[in-house]
Amino acid sequence: MSHVTSARLELKHLFHLMLPILMTQFAQAGFGLIDTIMAGHLSAADLAAIAVGVGLWMPVMLLFAGIMIATTPLVAEARGAKTPEKIPTIARQSLWVAAILGTIALLIMQALPWLLPVFGVPESLIPKASLFLHAIGFGMPAVMMYAALRSYSEALGHPRPVTVISLVALVALIPLNLIFMYGLGPIPALGSAGCGFATAILQWLMLISLALYISKAKAYQHVPIFTKWEKIDPAWAKRILFLGLPIGLAIFFEVSIFSTGALVLSPLGENAIAAHQIAISVTSVLFMIPLSLAIALTIRVGMYYGEKNWQAMRQVQKIGLMSATFFALCTMILIAIARPYIVAIYTTDLDVIPVAMYLLWFAMAYQLMDAWQVSAAGCLRGMQDTQAPMWITLLAYWVIAFPIGLYLARYTAWGVAGVWLGLIIGLSIACVFLIGRLYLNNKRLAQTVSVNL
Repeated sequence: MSHVTSARLELKHLFHLMLPILMTQFAQAGFGLIDTIMAGHLSAADLAAIAVGVGLWMPVMLLFAGIMIATTPLVAEARGAKTPEKIPTIARQSLWVAAILGTIALLIMQALPWLLPVFGVPESLIPKASLFLHAIGFGMPAVMMYAALRSYSEALGHPRPVTVISLVALVALIPLNLIFMYGLGPIPALGSAGCGFATAILQWLMLISLALYISKAKAYQHVPIFTKWEKIDPAWAKRILFLGLPIGLAIFFEVSIFSTGALVLSPLGENAIAAHQIAISVTSVLFMIPLSLAIALTIRVGMYYGEKNWQAMRQVQKIGLMSATFFALCTMILIAIARPYIVAIYTTDLDVIPVAMYLLWFAMAYQLMDAWQVSAAGCLRGMQDTQAPMWITLLAYWVIAFPIGLYLARYTAWGVAGVWLGLIIGLSIACVFLIGRLYLNNKRLAQTVSVNL
């Protein structure tokens, strides 16, 4: 007989998972921010080199780390299905896949500098940006294995260790950056490229810390990972990739549509790009809230999916979407009231301020759609449905939003706001299709239950 917990208890479970995940997300966003601020104190050229480097590293890192999110629904399902003996195998096989993908990502990062001239990066920036990419690439295997362990820990309902490690790492990045940027003892002063070395070393330290904690802490002893050695199992590797690759690609499609905005706007001049970057930066920070909720939803939905408790699973989805609506309304009110103060944090340029203020109205307009689409995608991941969301995001962002945004920005009076109108249309389409897909999946499961009765 399937049980359903009270809505209040379910909300408590959801927030208990979501809050540490949110802090982890903010800490990870903080790494790029610290690099940018510290490079900005060196010179404009160093800041530009970091911006180019991070702009290329981020999509590659998110694509590969996104694949490792597959560990979350697999572990959550095994928990729900009361088959904990499967969990160590899932975790070990995920680590194998992560090590292989991390090595591939490392090689991609070493090759990326050859593409800098193709992307039209000024010749003066190429040496600094290249060294940054080479350096940060060495952290890739650690990033992937850390992502696998993070998913395992969060899916077991232990998001806090990951949060603590992320926050400590955030503080540790500052002295590491200083050592590699300005040199110390035998380490030469590497300028902005030093940020790449510091970040790569930090990724390995984070991986070692989390692995040590998991091997020692009591909470993991019923599903230990490091007690025995296990060869890679092609069947498991295939299952992880089959589930994970669409997640990684869906994240990549979404991240890349936001990062190409600056390229689309490049003919409109630097004020337009600066205002666009401010608005994007504000929304990326706010997006951490529904994103963390979506990760928590994947875990809760995945557990009930493993239990085959469809009623409780639907209840979690409903509570999740209602919470997403509440958070989106809060961020909309925040943007509406605090626009002048938000823009003042970023710039004092009198030409940029009014454009950024204007763009924040568009940012406000898509908060609801964004919160709903990411929450629906989180629920679908928990139900191990990752292929459809990938195709939906590809269609919504690249087939529809990008051409519309490009056309409106360059060939109509909308100008810089054209890109944002394109984004609003793309997010709305993604939202409708993802919620529709979730509704159909629930309906199909309800029908199988009534047939079995």
